[in-house]
Amino acid sequence: MEKYLEIGQIVNTFGIKGQVKVKPFTDDINRFDELKEVYVEKKHELKLFQIEKVNYSKNMVILKLKGIETPEQAETLRNSYLKINRKDAKKLPEGTYYIADLIGLDVYTDEDKFLGKVDYIYNAGSSDIYVVKDEQGKEVLLPAIKDVLKQVDLENGKIIVHIIEGLI
Repeated sequence: MEKYLEIGQIVNTFGIKGQVKVKPFTDDINRFDELKEVYVEKKHELKLFQIEKVNYSKNMVILKLKGIETPEQAETLRNSYLKINRKDAKKLPEGTYYIADLIGLDVYTDEDKFLGKVDYIYNAGSSDIYVVKDEQGKEVLLPAIKDVLKQVDLENGKIIVHIIEGLI
């Protein structure tokens, strides 16, 4: 499992005091209120920043990071990803998972047919969609609903799905 979890991406600067605008990668945007520090990943290097202030604007998070005092300094962080140490991550309710833990898992049907590996996941409004890619690069889109997702086994690195009519 990943040691760090991505929680957002710095997409722009904000204001004249060196704040950054963050696109959050979390269902609970208010989670940022609980954070004291965050890692900024830039060019595959992590740098730890203390969080001085958190605000919100139109489903975006506005962060004031200690040591970033000007718009020019904030600009150097644009397009960087924010990460937290897994040990600081919020405990998820049963049956929910961090996307980082699902990427790369083997996907099998409930008839034990290998479909491929989870390549990426995106939200389609009513549910997440798991994009499963086989060895030939063929993609299968699976909605993350009870009728389809039957078992997620992080320990053994696999997901069992039921293919309902019309999916494949």
